[in-house]
Amino acid sequence: MQVKVCTCSSSSSHIHSPWTPIRKLKIRPKTSLKPSTLSNSLKTSSFNHEFQEENLKLSLNNSSAQEKVSLPVVIRHSGAVSRDFSVDFGGGVGKLSRVCRSAVRDFFLPREVSDNYLGYVKWKFLHRVFSSALQVLATQAMFRAIGIGKSRALASAAALNWVLKEGLGRLSRCIFTATLASAFDTNLKRVRFSTSVLFSLSIGVELLTPVFPEYFLLLATIANIAKQICLACYLATGTAVYRSFAIADNLGEVSAKAQIQTVCFDNLGLMLAAILNILFKNNQSLLAGLPFVVYPIFSAIDLFGIYQGLKYVHLQTLTKDRLEIIMNTWINLGYVPSPAEVSKEEGIDLFWSKGKELLPIRIGCLNPKRHIPKLSMMTMRSLNDKDFYFICMESVTKGFNEIGDHGVLLCLREGAGTSDVIMGLLQACYIRKGLLLNRISWENNFEGCDFWESNIRQWLNLKEESKQYAQLNLVHLNEQMSRLGWACTNILLSTMEQARYSFVAD
Repeated sequence: MQVKVCTCSSSSSHIHSPWTPIRKLKIRPKTSLKPSTLSNSLKTSSFNHEFQEENLKLSLNNSSAQEKVSLPVVIRHSGAVSRDFSVDFGGGVGKLSRVCRSAVRDFFLPREVSDNYLGYVKWKFLHRVFSSALQVLATQAMFRAIGIGKSRALASAAALNWVLKEGLGRLSRCIFTATLASAFDTNLKRVRFSTSVLFSLSIGVELLTPVFPEYFLLLATIANIAKQICLACYLATGTAVYRSFAIADNLGEVSAKAQIQTVCFDNLGLMLAAILNILFKNNQSLLAGLPFVVYPIFSAIDLFGIYQGLKYVHLQTLTKDRLEIIMNTWINLGYVPSPAEVSKEEGIDLFWSKGKELLPIRIGCLNPKRHIPKLSMMTMRSLNDKDFYFICMESVTKGFNEIGDHGVLLCLREGAGTSDVIMGLLQACYIRKGLLLNRISWENNFEGCDFWESNIRQWLNLKEESKQYAQLNLVHLNEQMSRLGWACTNILLSTMEQARYSFVAD
């Protein structure tokens, strides 16, 4: 808490403050050439002090039992600024209420977070409560399947099955994490929601174990493998999600509050499952069929909460897809979008719909198994040792006669830095725009039977013009992105996008 006292000076030099005092004492100094003495200063100070005391007494006497009084201090707390203080003359009920609200907020929420954090927590509450309730019902069903609580249960067999399924699940978790580690950064929202769907399906498999008790080990192992994979993705992507909300380098605080929220919300889910069991405890048949009734409802609410919550996650890290959205907006509309705008356009992309537009841009290397267009061959022949990337055309379908059959490929050289990636992708976006503007003239230039010199000249001119545009706008683009909070020091690329070529002279 910071306390700032704002005072008014009668001298000619004024201290400018963002807060305007409510009452100013204006004293017109008498015209005199005499310098002010110490006694005069003391008198003025004493007069001001007495005047402020009289005003305070009058305001307190005229106030009601509980009224807000403005004092000449400004209190900053958790990013809020206040000069109005509640003076409670009648009782402590209002004060107790405010203290309780403040305590609950400080217990659950970090002090310095972005504005979209509260919306994320609301949807997280919905997700965790119903997910926790489903997990309780699934565990109860698995206990019923292995015979716990019945006379025919064999404790050793149950323990062996449980340990075996846990061991296989953790082994699969390690393999999955090592295989798809780079996807956690480049496709965070897609991975998180996809694994949430997988987690919901794994709970459904666990609910089936009482129906097929003879296949308990198989069903439980499959479900546990899926749950371990989901847990690995949740832990791997959690740091990036929390970092998007932390605005004062308080990542540890945001992570700690997230754990508190998870524990409290999960306990509420446990209470919900317990209430359902209590309501149907007198009818065992209904109790056994309860999970199958509530599963589709709870799963739908759970996934809906996750989907809505991810909309409030605005990542500031740059990936190829986010950078392409920024550059397309920059080229077509003339401004750099904020992380919230890019997040809205990016979405979750659950069905991998990106790249379906005309002339999709890809970062990587040429595939020698595919047909390489003649223009791409000409581009590679013109390379020199000063180039850290080159842009060419590639075929994306079996046909080679239309623009829709091709894509733009950005190939990066060994040693290419972040600036080279941004420059190359910006030039590729300019090339795509030029090709689409002159689509009719380019339809048959890629793989026509007669490949005239004019076609080569047209391609080289397009490359040169796009490079000039990119060089002209690169510095201003970087400044705008940095000003909006984008992390421009590094670009997160997937494993396929990290492929590099080497120049012959290297």
